[in-house]
Order: sequence, then C-alpha cells, then structure tokens
Amino acid sequence: MTALLMRWCVAIVLNLGLLSALPPRERSQVPSLPGVSNRVDQTASHIVAAGFPEETHHVVTGDGYILQLHRIPHGRGDASGVRGTPVFMMHGLMATSTAYVQQGPELSMGFNLADAGYDVWLGNARGNRNSRAHATLDPDQDKLDFFDFSWDDIGQRDLPAMIDYVLTTTGHEKLHYIGHSQGGTVFLVLNSMMPQYNDKFYSAHLLAGVGYMTYFPDANLGALAQRTNTLYTLARRLGFVEIFPPDSNSTSLPDWLFPLTRVNVDCTLSGDICDAINLLRNDRQTKEDSVPTEQIGIFGGAAVKQYAHYGQNIAAKAFRRWDFGRRRNVAMYGTDDPPIYDISLITVNTTMHYTVADNLLDERDVLDMVQVMPNTRARRVARDTFQHVDFVVTDDAKELVTDYIIEAIGLMEKERDEANTEEDPASQTEAPVSQTEAPALLPEEVISISPPDVPGSSSTLTLGVLSYVSILVLYVLGRI
Repeated sequence: MTALLMRWCVAIVLNLGLLSALPPRERSQVPSLPGVSNRVDQTASHIVAAGFPEETHHVVTGDGYILQLHRIPHGRGDASGVRGTPVFMMHGLMATSTAYVQQGPELSMGFNLADAGYDVWLGNARGNRNSRAHATLDPDQDKLDFFDFSWDDIGQRDLPAMIDYVLTTTGHEKLHYIGHSQGGTVFLVLNSMMPQYNDKFYSAHLLAGVGYMTYFPDANLGALAQRTNTLYTLARRLGFVEIFPPDSNSTSLPDWLFPLTRVNVDCTLSGDICDAINLLRNDRQTKEDSVPTEQIGIFGGAAVKQYAHYGQNIAAKAFRRWDFGRRRNVAMYGTDDPPIYDISLITVNTTMHYTVADNLLDERDVLDMVQVMPNTRARRVARDTFQHVDFVVTDDAKELVTDYIIEAIGLMEKERDEANTEEDPASQTEAPVSQTEAPALLPEEVISISPPDVPGSSSTLTLGVLSYVSILVLYVLGRI
C-alpha cells in the first residue's frame, strides 16, 4: 500500500508541476467586483513589478461566470498612446494568465510582445484562481454546479466572450491568438463549433495545442483512461470536483510532498518515478531564481471535468465533445456517441508549434491535424529535448519560440499595412510594431512532412488529463 501511495503522490507532483504555470512571489489585490473575492492577483503584480502598464478587466459569460483579463497595452517606456494590434494569450490546463509573464521582463512572451508594440491581453478560464467567481453560484457552497464544466464550455463560452470584449474595447475587427496546451484546445473548439469566429483572428499560434489523441504517447495512462467515466462518477459522488481550490493561508503542496522534489532518486526503482522526481528538481533549462523550488506547488486550479474530458478522448482516440453516456448523448446530440469537432472548418492562418519530446502530444497527431485544417502549418521546435511545459517556463523558449512568433506576426502586420496602403495611399497606417523588419518565414522552419514510421514510446510524464485520478485515489485511501 505504501508503494502504491508513493506512486500516486509522485504522479500528482509530476503532473501538476509540469502542466501548471508557476506564479511569482509578488501579490496585489483584485479590484472589488460583485462575486469576485479580493484574493491576491499575482499576474497584475508581476506585470507592474516588471515595469509594464497593467489593466485588469472582467467579463461575464452568458452563463454567469466572471472571468478576469489582464491587459499590457504597450511596452516599457512607451508613452505615445499608440496601441498596436491586440494579441490574445490563453493559458493551459491548471494554469492562469501568469503563465505568460512569469519569466521576467526579458524572457516572458507576454512582455516580449508588449515591447514589440502589441496590445497584449491575457485571458483566464473559468474556475481557475483568477476566474473563480459567478454571478449567482458560490464556488464553495455550490461547487457541484459551479465546476460542472469542461474545456468544451471554455471554448464555446469563455473564449468568445473574452475575444468579443477585447475587440469591442480596442475597436479592432481582428486579433492575433496564442494558446498553450489547453489554450490550443479551446481555440480548436471555438472555431470548429462557431466557424463565424474564424473571421476574428489574423493568425493563431498554438503551443503544444492538444486536439487529436490517436497516438497518445503513454500506453499505461491510455489504459487507465478507459476507466475515466467510472472515476469521474465516483469523484462527483464524493464531492471532489475541483483540483486544488485556493487556500488563503497556503498555496503550496503539502509539506510531506516536498522532500520528493529535493532528493536524488535511486533510478533502479522505477524509471517513470525517477524521471518525474528528478525533473521536478528544477535542474534543466529553468533558472533556479525564476521558478523557486518552494513554488513548485502553486497552481491555478481547474475543474475535475476538464481532466475527465481529456481522459474520455484518450480512451476514444478521438477529438470529440463531452460523453454523457448513450442515453443522454441521444438527448443532447441526437447520436449515441459525442460528435467529433470538425477542425476542417478552422480557416485561421494557424501555426502549430510542437516538439518531439512532448509526452502529452504526439507528433503524428499534430501532423494529422495539419492535414485536415486548411491554412495551417506545423513547426517543430529546434531543441529535441524541449517538453510540453517548456513553452512557458524555460529560458530558451524565447529564442526557440517567442522570437519566431513575433517575427511571424510582424510579417503579417507588414503585409496587411502594405495592402492597406495600396488600396488607399493617403490613409494613415499603424505605427510599426517592431524595431526590426520581420523576416519571411523560412521553408525549413515549417514542418509538413509525413509522420515517421516509429512506434509510440511510453511517456515519462504523467498526463495532467488524468491527475484527478491520482488525487481521487489519495482521497479515497485517506478515508479508508
């Protein structure tokens, strides 16, 4: 039993450590708003501490969730009042808007875009620490109703509400989109389910955007995913519907888990456990002072149903809507099985950034999506050891990912300005968004090759999709 408990503990630490954005130390207060508590606002304080202007906005969705957005209207020292084209950035599963500002002013993607002249907006999905509020529901007293959502709801309700708010506030007709992990998933959901939103994006850059799961890398977790519906039903009956609710006194993992992140592990015990713990020791590309060890356990929170929805898709080897069970599926969808998201309807100029070391998203699934989505390309990150969370936590993400995105967006902005000038030479074009001319995208930087004929390997990363299983088991064991 002890060995089993240890394995589940490691699974929790590994998953949450890798899939969450690790917030900074500084804190500030959230403005008063009905339904919104005055919890610390780590994103806002981090933006201000880095020397950037910050605005906090709130959006209420059609079903009453109160979402927090952070705006960085311009770069440091820019007092011209000129606002560039808006760029909307969406975090991944278990994360918050802090994901894009946690690496400091020189390395964080959000800050780099602001300094390049763009009007940067950082979104927050319902249920995370920044958007844990509702017009009528209390997230603690009404938790079964409040947390009865998956990323399908985020894609069809949260994302369009935030996109519309940004466009209305800025007066722009379109914007550029960047989404990491689940931030990519919800983009695929929105534009496949509501194709009219394709016209509201100039471009999209999906960083390890999860969609297809035909070749999900970890065979063991793939087998465990077959029990997703049973485990989710049990979780709801136990009242376990939220991953890591906020605690005003502590936002860290229990102290008894921290020794796992501070010791070397005998790798003869288990390769997966060894890799998990040693990875969490924070000894790779991430600077020690940028992601302190004691902050490994700080997470943004999420609904269990978000993980369960990924689990269902892994089991089904499909990218489809929530599975209510055959009877309710017929009532909800008119079919026995949930409908598949038709990503062929997504026409946005999209780049899917991926890495061969990502054990949460297989290269073959990425390339298959590219074949289906018109106007989409795949770009393989140059470092072969680059992993799923590295897009938002490692120093070299700026060189390997951010710089490319800024150049690509800059090129598109330049071409659009030139087209506008040709149509109306007397018109005033927008101010340049970069100090240097964005180079054309090099053919060798875009990967559109056939998938390699190699078998999928067993993952050393525990999928965040199934972290609720780990926590649920611990919960149940604790009650036995």
